[in-house]
Amino acid sequence: MAVSVTEKAAEHINKFLQKRGKGLGLRVGVRTTGCSGMAYKLEFVDALTEGDTVFESNGVKVIVDPKSMPYLEGIELDFAREGLNEGFKFNNPNEKARCGCGESFTV
Repeated sequence: MAVSVTEKAAEHINKFLQKRGKGLGLRVGVRTTGCSGMAYKLEFVDALTEGDTVFESNGVKVIVDPKSMPYLEGIELDFAREGLNEGFKFNNPNEKARCGCGESFTV
């Protein structure tokens, strides 16, 4: 299964990369935290590390480390505006539950 980004998310990622002036793409990963166990993390990538998997979607490279890959297979990264808030949304088919505050999730 692939990791993908919507057109809207790709536009925002490309805008951030242009402002930054460098970078191969965006790393999507997970870390242990919160009341449900895991949280998503995003960071720009300047160099690949051993074991990274690179996906290209809507002109953007999305990099996933081997530890995060089982939790992120099939995920779609979107960018949404809800009222005054805007940000990335994670549409993860592996997600079983999310904590009440929306900070963490369970697979």
